[in-house]
Amino acid sequence: MKRQAIVNAGVEFIFRNQNGRSFDTTVFNYVNGVVDHVAEIIGENGLTGVQHWETEAMTRDRDDKPEYKLKMNIAVAFSNKVSTTEYYHNSSWLEQGGAPDKAVRNAFVYQIDNYLKTNNKYNKTEKKISYDDVADCLICVISSFSSVASYANQTKKAVTNKGIQDAMTAFLRRSLEVYFIENPLEAEKIAEQVLINKRSRENAEKTRLNIKKKLSGNLDMTNRVEKFVDCRSKDISSRELFIVEGDSAKGACVQARDPDFQAIMPIRGKILNCLKVDYDRIFKSDIITDLLKVLGCGVEVKSKANKNLATFDMDALRWNKVIICTDADVDGFHIRTMLLTMLYRLTPTLIREGRVFIAESPLYEITTKNEVYFAYDEVEKDNFIEQIGEEKYTIQRSKGLGENEPEMMNLTTMNPKTRRLIKVMPDDAEQTAQIFDILIGNNLQARKDYIVEHGNEYIDQLDVS
Repeated sequence: MKRQAIVNAGVEFIFRNQNGRSFDTTVFNYVNGVVDHVAEIIGENGLTGVQHWETEAMTRDRDDKPEYKLKMNIAVAFSNKVSTTEYYHNSSWLEQGGAPDKAVRNAFVYQIDNYLKTNNKYNKTEKKISYDDVADCLICVISSFSSVASYANQTKKAVTNKGIQDAMTAFLRRSLEVYFIENPLEAEKIAEQVLINKRSRENAEKTRLNIKKKLSGNLDMTNRVEKFVDCRSKDISSRELFIVEGDSAKGACVQARDPDFQAIMPIRGKILNCLKVDYDRIFKSDIITDLLKVLGCGVEVKSKANKNLATFDMDALRWNKVIICTDADVDGFHIRTMLLTMLYRLTPTLIREGRVFIAESPLYEITTKNEVYFAYDEVEKDNFIEQIGEEKYTIQRSKGLGENEPEMMNLTTMNPKTRRLIKVMPDDAEQTAQIFDILIGNNLQARKDYIVEHGNEYIDQLDVS
């Protein structure tokens, strides 16, 4: 009813809706038709006043076709806050527009572009405007009638007559040209707003492409890292990277992980001791450079006061958690220490920001008839055995991660609801650095002194076989 009121100026439509014993009444009446409708849309947000153009013309779809009569009734305004285009033909709303929409796109872009060129509004080498730049500030409602009409389909969502399109394009171009000449202040406002829309769109697109390039560059880089298995999610707030030792551990973790947000990076053997070697040697290590690629952390090596420094860009980091996942044995602890040393020296910001974690894996699997218990240390093992009491049980020392069943890996190591993670705390960084330097750094005398003072504490753990 509202649409019929818009295209039938001055005709009052009354809608009465029964609500119990009473009626709710709504009245639609646009005295000036499309002009009143545009004024209603624009409200107090007008950049210009409402322009009304109407005409009648004879047109034809092809040279070999007969002429037919076309009547056009057009209302136009510009705003920097609202925008819309509506097309009606023979009193029917055209959801997809068709010929009138093509005419509006052609005429408005042509005439505004011509004004910008004539008045030297474009910057040097700047591209011409597009219809999107115009549409962002355009309110245009067109009601047309013709004695011949062709539609795209039975739903009549678009009128397809070439004659309507050509006649409407020509009329809109002429009307806009005269409007700009007779209203120079409004023409200036329209031109400036269209340029604002254009440049804002281009800046937004440039920013989007830069971000996409940055993200896709990181993704392409990780795709070139051998054996790395990425996750599906691109949401950095949920992504987790598990650094595991070897292909067998990788296989178990890949089967146990949640592929939506957990990625796996296997390392081959033990990495360099980053406290003992210089940056040139560090960055010649394939394992370390692969890890840095996967982190996507933007590490750069710079020289300052004859010292090698590494800078770290947190904005380039692709992970919410970086989780070190190694076997619960001496070799696994050694690899864990080497990885922490690398992160401490090359990407200390990761530790300060609380992004680095250690995945605890159980030392023992204790099985009874009805239950399975996982003990992460000797104390837990003894407590479980005491809890089991007289019931029969079997106890098995944990194998390497690669020999664990996927279900067990998921339950004990990877599932956020049941796993245990040790967060590498930023407050411990300085103390950790001192211990690292003593135990695996170049301070040989400090290491000897430490062994003399504390060596007796580790006699029970010595492997002298």
